[in-house]
Amino acid sequence: MAILSTSKRCRRKLHLVAIWFVLLTLCLHTSDLPGQTAAPEYQIKAVFLFNFAQFIDWPARAFPDATTPLVIGILGEDPFGAYLDETVRNEKVNNRPLVIQRYRRVDEIKICHILFISRSEQNQLEQILAELKGRNTLTVGDYEGFALHGGMIRFITEKNRIRLRINLEAAKAANLTISSKLLRPAEIVEPGKD
Repeated sequence: MAILSTSKRCRRKLHLVAIWFVLLTLCLHTSDLPGQTAAPEYQIKAVFLFNFAQFIDWPARAFPDATTPLVIGILGEDPFGAYLDETVRNEKVNNRPLVIQRYRRVDEIKICHILFISRSEQNQLEQILAELKGRNTLTVGDYEGFALHGGMIRFITEKNRIRLRINLEAAKAANLTISSKLLRPAEIVEPGKD
């Protein structure tokens, strides 16, 4: 019975990885497919956030106990609507359920593993990142200056394509390990650049 359950998990994980790489391979350029309409930008970004959970290693202290879920948070205005909730519904990463939390202020955040910092918080970015310093939180945003000020992963949309710009030094400072599978297609930025 354990073999069957492990086999199902392996197939499911391979399926998710396959979807991830298809998205990366196509560079999310869906508008060129005949008869297809472009997927909403934030629906695609929701899939990215879900997949980040599979390609980041957190230190053990990021999870207070064995039942702690992996928390994906949104700080500020929520551009995802129901997409992010639907993407992670009933999903698990390393036997941890995924939970979506929404925050209006950074001081509301207790445990958060992946934090999307909305454009509505752009003017407070430096303060937000300063308050998150020392936490094992992967920070993600989609506006200019995000990586420059210490954000870890920035979504860049160019010509209907979403690319990743990663501030590896900021991730290392938070004791996060990013898989080479995520780093390969991304642009790694030097400290102080975006």
